[in-house]
Amino acid sequence: MSERSTEQIRELLDSLYRMDSGRILATLIRLLGDFDLAEEAMHEAFAAALSLWPERGIPANPQPWLISTARFKAIDTLRRRARFDASQDELVRYLEAQWSSAEKSDEKDSLEDDRLRLIFTCCHPSLAPEARVALTLREVCGLTTEEIARAFLVTPRTLAQRIVRAKAKIRETPIPYEVPTPRELPERLSAVLHVIYLVFNEGYSAAAGVEVTRAELTGEAIRLGRLLAELQPEPEVLGLLSLMLLHESRHAARTSPTGELILLENQDRSLWNREQIAEGMALVEKALKSQRFGSYTLQAAIVAVHAEAESVAATDWRQIVALYDRLARIQPSPVVQLNRAVAIAERDGPEAGLRQIDAVSEQGGLASYHLTHSARAEMYRRLGRTAEARSAYEKALELAQQEPERQFLQERIRQIK
Repeated sequence: MSERSTEQIRELLDSLYRMDSGRILATLIRLLGDFDLAEEAMHEAFAAALSLWPERGIPANPQPWLISTARFKAIDTLRRRARFDASQDELVRYLEAQWSSAEKSDEKDSLEDDRLRLIFTCCHPSLAPEARVALTLREVCGLTTEEIARAFLVTPRTLAQRIVRAKAKIRETPIPYEVPTPRELPERLSAVLHVIYLVFNEGYSAAAGVEVTRAELTGEAIRLGRLLAELQPEPEVLGLLSLMLLHESRHAARTSPTGELILLENQDRSLWNREQIAEGMALVEKALKSQRFGSYTLQAAIVAVHAEAESVAATDWRQIVALYDRLARIQPSPVVQLNRAVAIAERDGPEAGLRQIDAVSEQGGLASYHLTHSARAEMYRRLGRTAEARSAYEKALELAQQEPERQFLQERIRQIK
């Protein structure tokens, strides 16, 4: 096969890995019962594809081919181990029988989705909270250890140790690889919702890198949100799904054709996805009517007010501040207070907003958050305090890691006379 065709296959495999490796890995973990063995086997299967497909051609169904090849790779690995450990031979026979049974089973029921099984396993209450998030981002979403470490502001070594300990806990407990029973499900939802929320956030506003968004992560978070909504349509599940859909509806308007960041106030709202907005609005209204909602539903309600407005000037900022007031009572985090301060600036002017930002900063916790300094800079800019605005923008630039945000801040600095 030509070098060009080989390169095309490499590009196809890269695409398959980006889009489908999570699903492939989830299926392999279910079938093999071991995270590390499943990861090793999947990578060997992709390597085998790169070697074999240029000669034999691309299979009609690449994903099943990769899963089947990974299965054989895993069994070969266990057979090699069996030479030194007799218990591995029994495991090989068990896996072969399990695979045969799996091939005959009906996988159509969405409640039996392997990704959903995997996320409930990664979010099991027996695991430490920070381990749940790290393991889910690594195993369900495919983020690298380095990417997750940046998001958590820890070293890759520390993050890797969390993941290793979590895998060991799952293996040694053992934690079942399954969707919880209806009786168990409500208490398990909170951890799962939190992880999906963090996954979406990493996709919606990447912690670092050259792109504003990572569509594969936002898409996967929404898909998992839909699965949960079907499984357990509780108000907060609907609220989180609504929040994600309403945010994602702005996707096409958030960057220019050349990748520059576009703020909400400057976005072309005709590019917003009206179908996602309609679905998100219906979900948040249903969640609000239940009177049993929480922080995700309130956040969705805030985004819904933006979605309804024809422009920033036409936005009901009083309602947004009132929603932030309520959100701050049930989720009194510095980031919520910062967002509330920005809304107050829109309602009452930049002087009022600056006072609120300063009050939040005095409480601590946001000194290393670039958006705190960016928001303060914007208040100074509106007030004509150019020297202070420049200093605050420069501090934000020092802390920002996402390239489009850095370019935006550099442009703001250049604009200040």
